[in-house]
Amino acid sequence: MTLISDLKWRHAVKAYDPSKKVSTEDIEKIIEATRLAPTSSGLQPFKLVVVSNQALKEQMVPGSLNPDCMRDCSHILVFAAWDQYTDERIDEVYDRTTDQRGLPRGRFSRYTDMLKESFGRQTTAQHFAHISKQTYIALGFALAQAAELRISSTPAEGYDNELIDDVLNLKEQGLRSVALLYLGYANEEKDWLAQMKKVRAPKEDFVVEYK
Repeated sequence: MTLISDLKWRHAVKAYDPSKKVSTEDIEKIIEATRLAPTSSGLQPFKLVVVSNQALKEQMVPGSLNPDCMRDCSHILVFAAWDQYTDERIDEVYDRTTDQRGLPRGRFSRYTDMLKESFGRQTTAQHFAHISKQTYIALGFALAQAAELRISSTPAEGYDNELIDDVLNLKEQGLRSVALLYLGYANEEKDWLAQMKKVRAPKEDFVVEYK
């Protein structure tokens, strides 16, 4: 029941203590949990941008709907999705897969050809919608790992995507931000949500079960 206890502990922190920083060791654990998250066809179609530089954070602050959290947290994780699927990106992933498994390149060509054909019939907007969903799986893994480490966190969609993407030069890398995750340690005096009961739909309303 450890994971359940961790999830009961966590909440979306509303104020951070700027004097407390997350250790490099713990950040690496959260990064690794995020890296190990499952993705459709194993494509891992996003990157994780880790921002701890205060001057860079200050450039990002005007784009946040919760500027104090962005400014005062220890680290910001930016989940940056591929802007689209391409044949080259698919080949790169599967070449790495076959190389690391000691298999000949092209071993999965029937499957990758199917992927390329499928994505080829879609618009770039459809690509990005699909890719964005993959990033949220990884976001969940990051939240769970942070909770296990008793590191405060706040997932955020409330920000100016264009500003954040420009500050981090994401467009030049073929990436677009999808979500942010603030990490740090709560300011216990200012974090007003901490003292409130966690409220979720009761199980009987949440679960639809067929036996």
